[in-house]
Order: sequence, then C-alpha cells, then structure tokens
Amino acid sequence: RRTKLSGAGILYAAGLLPGGLLQERDKRAKWHGIPTLLQKLYESSHPNSDLSHAHSFLKVLSSQLSMEAMSFVTEDRKTAQESTFPNTYTFDLFGGVDLLVEILMRPTLTMQKKKPKMNDDLVKDCLSVLYNCCICTEGVTKSLAARDDFVLFLFTLMTNKKTFLQTATLIEDILGVKKEMIQLEGIPNLSGLVQSFDQQQLANFCRILSVTISEPDVGNDDKHTLLAKNAQQKRNASPSRAEVNQVTLLNIPGFIERLCKLATRKVSEATGANFLQELEDWYTWLDNALVLDALMQMATEEAEQSSTESSDESSLATSPLRHRLPQSMKIVHEIMYKVEVLYVLCVLLMGRQRNQVHKMLAEFRLIPGLNNLFDKLIWRKYTASNHVVHGQNENCDCSPEISFKIQFLRLLQSFSDHHENKYLLLNSQELNELSAISMKANIPEVEALVNTDRSLVCDGKKGLLTRLLTVMKREPPDSSFRFWQARAVESFLRGATSYADQMFLLKRGLLEHILFCIIDSGCTSRDVLQSYFDLLGELMKFNIDAFKRFNKYVNTPEKFQTFLTQINSSLVDSNMLVRCIVLSLDRFESQTEDVKVVEVLSECCLLSYMARVENRLSFLFRLINIINVQTLTQENVSCLNTSLVILMLARRKAKLPFYLNALREKEYAEKYPGCLLNNFHNLLRFWQRHYLNKDKDSTCLENSSCIPFSYWKETVSVLLGSDRTSLCAIASYIDEPFMDLDKDLLED
Repeated sequence: RRTKLSGAGILYAAGLLPGGLLQERDKRAKWHGIPTLLQKLYESSHPNSDLSHAHSFLKVLSSQLSMEAMSFVTEDRKTAQESTFPNTYTFDLFGGVDLLVEILMRPTLTMQKKKPKMNDDLVKDCLSVLYNCCICTEGVTKSLAARDDFVLFLFTLMTNKKTFLQTATLIEDILGVKKEMIQLEGIPNLSGLVQSFDQQQLANFCRILSVTISEPDVGNDDKHTLLAKNAQQKRNASPSRAEVNQVTLLNIPGFIERLCKLATRKVSEATGANFLQELEDWYTWLDNALVLDALMQMATEEAEQSSTESSDESSLATSPLRHRLPQSMKIVHEIMYKVEVLYVLCVLLMGRQRNQVHKMLAEFRLIPGLNNLFDKLIWRKYTASNHVVHGQNENCDCSPEISFKIQFLRLLQSFSDHHENKYLLLNSQELNELSAISMKANIPEVEALVNTDRSLVCDGKKGLLTRLLTVMKREPPDSSFRFWQARAVESFLRGATSYADQMFLLKRGLLEHILFCIIDSGCTSRDVLQSYFDLLGELMKFNIDAFKRFNKYVNTPEKFQTFLTQINSSLVDSNMLVRCIVLSLDRFESQTEDVKVVEVLSECCLLSYMARVENRLSFLFRLINIINVQTLTQENVSCLNTSLVILMLARRKAKLPFYLNALREKEYAEKYPGCLLNNFHNLLRFWQRHYLNKDKDSTCLENSSCIPFSYWKETVSVLLGSDRTSLCAIASYIDEPFMDLDKDLLED
C-alpha cells in the first residue's frame, strides 16, 4: 500500500470507509463527491496503470476546482478561507495534493532503466490543479515549498515546452513562500535547462530567478539601523544563498548575452507566426488583473478610435482594428518580459560580481540597445505615476508600463554608479564634447573617458543620458519617476568630481530645471526633493560656474528664502547639498588669485550665507541633534559625515576648539548640558567601528569630499581623545557631572 497520502485520505483509499457511509457523509458535508472521485483517481493510478482512466477522473476534479480559483482571482485575491472554497479545501483534506505530487514524481522513482513517459496533458492538469489549490487554500503552498525534492523536480518539468507555463507559474508561487532560499546549483542540469529555453521561456524564467538572487527584505535597506546590519554581517560572514545563486547564473554559458538580447530586442523582432498561441499561453500565465485591465483599456480605446474613423458597419469589419489590436498587446507583452529581464540584470549589477557583469553588459551592447528602444518603447508615451516610490525588492502592483520605466531607471542608476563604464551612456559626439570642455578649461581628460571603447557607446543623434534629461524636464512636479530619473543622473556624476561631466549637464539646463522643481514647482514629495537635493549637490560641487548660474536663477530674496526653507524642512534629505556647499566654499576661499572665483564669492547669495560662521554652526547643531547611535540608518548616517566635514574643515584652519566651545554654549543655552556632546561622542565611537571595519569601502567618503580618508580617521581620533586638557577633544567640553559617555551602548 502506498503511504504518501495523509489524514482521511489513507482511510478511504485503503477502503476502510464503506461506500454508502462515505456518500451519506458527502451529502451532509457538501463535499460534492470529491472524496469518491479521489478514491477512483487513487485506484486508477497504481504504478502499472496507463493512467488514462486516472486522467478522466482528474479532469472532472479539475473543473470543480478551477471555478473556485477563477472566482478567487477575479475577486482580487481576498483572504482565502476554507468556507469560501469548499471544494479545494475538501480536495486537500482527503489527500488530493499529496496524490498528485506522487503521480507527477512517479517516473523519477522507478527503478526501470527506461523511465516511463507521462502524457503532457495529464502533467498539465496535475499542475493546474495544484496551482488552483495553492491559490485557494493557504497551507498548500507552504507544504509544497517544504518538499525540496518536489521543488527541484518541478524545474526538470520546464524542459517540456507544452507544460512550461504551468510549471513556471507553480514554481513562482512556491518560491514566494519558501522559508529557505532555493540553491540553483541543486537543480539537475541547470545549464542545459536554461540553454534549452527559447527567448519567451527565458523571460518567464527570469521572473522565477528574481526570487532566488535578491537578498530578502532588501526593499527597506535604508530604513534598517546600522547597528542591526553590522551585527547581522558579523553573523553571516560567508556569501549568502542569493550571492551563491548569482555566481551560479553567471557561470551558465551565454546566459547574460541572451538576457541582453531580450532586453534590447524590438517588438517587431519578438513576434513570430505563433503569436496568438503565445497569447493564449500568456493568459493562463496571467494572474495579474491589472495587466488584463491594461489590455482591455487598449482594446476599448482602439475600438473607439476605429469607430470614430468610420461608423459604416461594412467598413468596420475591414477596419485596421484586428491588425492593430494585437500590436498593442504585443507591446505590453514585450514590456512585461523586459521588466523581468531588467530586474535580474539590475540585481546582478549590484552584487559582488559587479565588474564581471559590467564587462559583459558592455560587450553585449546593452546600453546602445536600450538607447534605440527609448523613444519607441521605453518612454513612448506619458504615463501618469503618482504611486509611492518603490524600493528595490518590493512587489510592484503598478501597470507594466510603470514597472518597466522604474526598472529601466534603476538599471541606469546601478550601471553608472561609481563605474567608468558610465560613459557608454553617451554617443561619440557627446564624448567629443566632454573632451572639448576639458581642453577649453585646460584640465586633463578623465582617465575613464580616455579608456572608453568607442565601438560600444550609444549611436543615434542622442545618447541615453541626454534622452533621459529631455523626459525628466517634461515630468509633472510630484511624479515619482522624477525620483528615479534624478537618482540615475546623479549616479552618473557620483565618484570623483568631474568638471567636464558637470558642464555637460549644466549646458543642457539641468541646474535651472532642478531649482525650478525645488523653488517654483510646488513639489511636496519628500522622496523627489531628496533626490533633487542630492543631484544638485553633485552638479554644483567645486564648480564655480554652477554657483554663478545658481545666483542668476535665484535672483530675489524671496526665491532664496524659499530655497532655504526647503533645505531646512528636512536636513536628512538635504544634508548632502549642505556638505557640497561647505566643501565648495572652502575650496573657493583658497583660490583667491582667480578673478572669476573672487567675483562669484562676493556676489553669490548661497556662498555668502554659508560663509557666515553662525549659519555653519546652526547646521552643525541640528545635524548632530537629529541622529543618535540607535537610530542611525544608511539613509541618515550622511548627517554624521556632513557634521564631520564641517569640523574637519574647521580643524584645518585651527578653529576646532571654537566650534566645540560653541556646541557647549548651545547646550547650556538650551539648559541641557552634555546632551549634544555626549551624543556626538557616542556617534563618533560608532563611526570608528563602522568605517574602520576591513570590509568597509572608504573611497566613497574620500572621493565625494576630496579629503583623504587618513584625515577623517585622524580627526575622529582627536575628537575622541581622552586627555581632558586637549582643546580638540570633546571630553574637555563636558563638565564632570554631565559626563555620560555610555560605555555599554556599543559593547557586543
């Protein structure tokens, strides 16, 4: 007797329940004959049967269950309850799920040399019923996910094109709830499997892969405290499962090249004669009502357009609707594929193998390919987007068009962030323009620009960066696309400051656009404002022309006041810009032999404002006051670094005691002696632990400030000095009774 079945399933299957009793109970419990059907399915599926009878019983069961699944999907996946889906619940209660798993896996368990081949339609129906059970009955997905043998077995079913979509859909659901992330290297012959996929299958496979290569909960990365993250890093010294899976994928021959082809193919290339068949498959794969809505809306719009063109019925029959409708579907179809592919490429670009991935993406011309799609597909029309700003790993519930734009912008951001390949976002003429800017300013060209392989850059009239600027300026004030657009442009400027890169963007009116957004557009979105402040900081840093342009735009006291109000409304959002102004002012003050610099220094309202020591001190007080060790996150740790920049520049001018004394006086004025300075002392002790960790990359701090990291370390050491007679040690400014240096706070 087989022992796979569980619970009541064993009773009836073994024939211990008399038929009459079962039928009587069935009526009262409203089981709709499911236990009896399951009994017949069980009896007709013994190891040596041809399973054709079993299949006929399964079809009857399938129709009963699929009605429930359909009602569930159309009702927006309301919380599943047993009472709502009695058939599915009964099917699972009587061991139906276990029985189907056993039938599916039987060929792998046989000892025979020649494995018996199962009928494709039977496999398809088994998978569909399992998927319906997962949708309607909460525990089923989890119990399937707990069976590693079954999960790995499902991947082997993907080699069969006829059952591919059903398998992929079921795997996606199961991996979504699996506690332990699956190890891709455990999949039998993964490399052969992936190489056997056509492009459509590969795109759908990317949807499954995204769960296996993303770190869990990365979405709120900025919000996690650094204390918690550092503790977790200590616990998990070895590469995570997601990182191991990334390496496994990169080792599959031709994998990245095929993803690049998928990401950059035109819609016309994507559709063969089998498009309608593909659409039919696609509908079975869709469980996203929003996509269906998008398609229906397009169909309606196009139908209305056709009927207004001609109301004559006979001409309607031959109207271009039937030719044009699939085109709009083809576009949404292709966009959905590209969302999945770009997501996978994006995650790989942010992983440990970043340089290897970069090299491949450049070689396979991903960027020029996306540039050619920009006007016709990526930004082919305006899409309203007033949804929240999505984090990296959040399941986006927005339309395919919106998801696609966000994934595209995130890819650009990851691609150009601190990497010399960023110049591939330009075309040849634009690269020549950068060289000319450097030559005119009499400064050497950036090495990365010189090293850029001209055969891999964008072609056409505009490069991708310039196209992005064009659409960014047209975006409505509070559109969340602005956040991602600004992040993508900012990442192009990040790293060691390049005067030529800044001038390239200044010439295209970027500074005026940003100031319009901050001062005049009425934008209230904190996310958008933060991204614009950060971008403005990178654009203006050390660039005297940018400050001159700023002064020309902000040409009234009212405008300047509005600008300051926006900065002061949230220093967590604007402190990178404050840092840029402080650093730039310091550099300009040392260039007094340059007439242009002297002129701008005397005229620019922003530089004059920051030159007043009381304003710098005001920023310093608030920066230290809004953070403490327990609340430090990736997002607000920049406040600590900005306060350090202000103090490092003061130390260079031997003004550190003056600033520390001002902090002490502020405490006494506020009637909280020791409060600011104790907090700052603790923050700096945390800073040492965090940044002096061997894994920490300090080049970012060095590049963005042009202050050697050794000087950062030295200044923190001096400030934390224990000698209470030192005028540069924080401890000297806290009176003995108020010394509250929390020794235990940072202890492990």
